[in-house]
Amino acid sequence: MLCCTQCLCLVSPFPLTPCQGSPCLIPIHLCLTFSLLGRSVNNFLITGPKAYLTYTTSVALGAQSGIEECKFQFAWERWNCPENALQLSTHNRLRSATRETSFIHAISSAGVMYTITKNCSMGDFENCGCDGSKNGKTGGHGWIWGGCSDNVEFGERISKLFVDSLEKGKDARALMNLHNNRAGRLAVRATMKRTCKCHGISGSCSIQTCWLQLADFREMGDYLKAKYDQALKIEMDKRQLRAGNSAEGHWVPAEAFLPSAEAELIFLEESPDYCTCNSSLGIYGTEGRECLQNSHNTSRWERRSCGRLCTECGLQVEERKTEVISSCNCKFQWCCKVKCDQCRHVVSKYYCTRSSGSAQSLSEGSA
Repeated sequence: MLCCTQCLCLVSPFPLTPCQGSPCLIPIHLCLTFSLLGRSVNNFLITGPKAYLTYTTSVALGAQSGIEECKFQFAWERWNCPENALQLSTHNRLRSATRETSFIHAISSAGVMYTITKNCSMGDFENCGCDGSKNGKTGGHGWIWGGCSDNVEFGERISKLFVDSLEKGKDARALMNLHNNRAGRLAVRATMKRTCKCHGISGSCSIQTCWLQLADFREMGDYLKAKYDQALKIEMDKRQLRAGNSAEGHWVPAEAFLPSAEAELIFLEESPDYCTCNSSLGIYGTEGRECLQNSHNTSRWERRSCGRLCTECGLQVEERKTEVISSCNCKFQWCCKVKCDQCRHVVSKYYCTRSSGSAQSLSEGSA
């Protein structure tokens, strides 16, 4: 039984009790993530080896990093990856089989694998370290394997054990989620980079020692967002979608249709437009959302967000002016500090609204 004194999670799936003098094992900011992964983690608390308790915090951090990356990738989309996205995607009554669900499962699974792999390579786990299985072997002309390759085999195994245990059914939705979980883990492998160090007299680099490292997590987020944009819809009739654990619910994996589909995201149902609020389905709508208009250093897609979030959803774009205070006229003073003035300036922000009121209503700016 896990115990902590100052950070007991009120919604925790764990059977926690306060223990005198016990260190805090579950930081309070991870409570939400643990509650979302509750069934998965709790399954291992009951049936799994005690060694798996070592990984629970990393699993929660990994899942949370996946959700944060999801929020970044969808910040200017109608569906902006709400906090409860992972919970809704696994809730028996509310779970959908849309393109967005496929991304949630892929990025969460990838986040857990990524974090576990990082912790492993950094020596945070006693039973895991760098992957030296290839060290000493010739990798190509002029280079050999060496150094500390990130141990993705270990990260993949732990991610699969924790994340995949959320899916107990054999219906089409559950198997779709398992497929996308795996696609997320494959994305971690696909985005790894080879890093090399030169050896030789006077830096001649006559031979190189190389190892594999995880890419920046943002690169993996971009990779999976591209997979989301190209996700494959698997056609199934309504009877198959409703089937549970019966023979009708035994689903044929996507790779049976396309040999290359193993690493692709797949979905079964078309997405709603996400314009209108439907709290029972976890859809908040776009009313009140901020959008970007004629902003500098933004992409064409971001500059069109006011049209996508507001105009196309039957809403108006409302400008709100806000005074902000920021540092300015900074000067270096010897020695050794920087002194800045505090400057006030007015900035404009734009929001989707049903009534322009007294504010200025604007049409979408040109891209």
